Amino acid sequence: MTPGRLEARGVGKSYRSGRGGTTVALTDLSLSVEDGAFVSLVGPSGCGKSTFLDCVAGLEPYDTGELLLDGRPITGPDPRTAVVFQDPSLLPWRSTADNIAYGMTLRRKGTAADRARKTAELVELVGLTGFERHYPGELSGGMRQRVNLARALATEPELLLMDEPFGALDALTREQLQVELERIRLAGRVTVLFVTHDIEEAVFLSDRVVTMTGRPGTVSSVFDVDLPRPRDPSVKRSPAFTALEERLWGRLHSPVATR
Repeated sequence: MTPGRLEARGVGKSYRSGRGGTTVALTDLSLSVEDGAFVSLVGPSGCGKSTFLDCVAGLEPYDTGELLLDGRPITGPDPRTAVVFQDPSLLPWRSTADNIAYGMTLRRKGTAADRARKTAELVELVGLTGFERHYPGELSGGMRQRVNLARALATEPELLLMDEPFGALDALTREQLQVELERIRLAGRVTVLFVTHDIEEAVFLSDRVVTMTGRPGTVSSVFDVDLPRPRDPSVKRSPAFTALEERLWGRLHSPVATR
């Protein structure tokens, strides 16, 4: 079997609790994400999905096992990786365009003209034309998350990590951004690891959906999503889509998943 772009092998992670005890967040978690794949993690609240994503991002150390990106151990933040969190955390004193360009400026990617051109392309890509000079406080939640996504894409990551990026949005905006993400990813062919509580969202976006057990979290099952791309919201009404949703729902409510 060909190794994935991202490989987790027996990863474990524990935290010290307030009274000197230990909380085991992850145990023996193994997972492979192939180059160009979109893989979603779903599981009960508190099962360690976000903790695992933080470990992959190099923001949290892991205690046991291996985490490899292109065969090399992950020991800290990697310039090939970008993270999109639920909270956009945009700089309030910077405009849409300046927030998008921020990462490129920090990393000194290209000339000022190159950065301006790339920023303009991303503004159009995420549907924010006409809002380039607006500040975060002047944007809706959906618009701010579009800026957040464009900012992550600006550095041209090879691995995009997304931690419930649409979880705080209303249903209509969330669906619009799901469609945008589907279109953007197919255009750029970036590898994505996506955390969500929303089974429908996971099926719509993913090539594979990985379910996790309750804490301590580990992989309980992997479901292939054999639905044609590109996808639009009408696919959610198809028998194949609803059947997979039901299988995932059943798995997440099984004794193994909720242990």
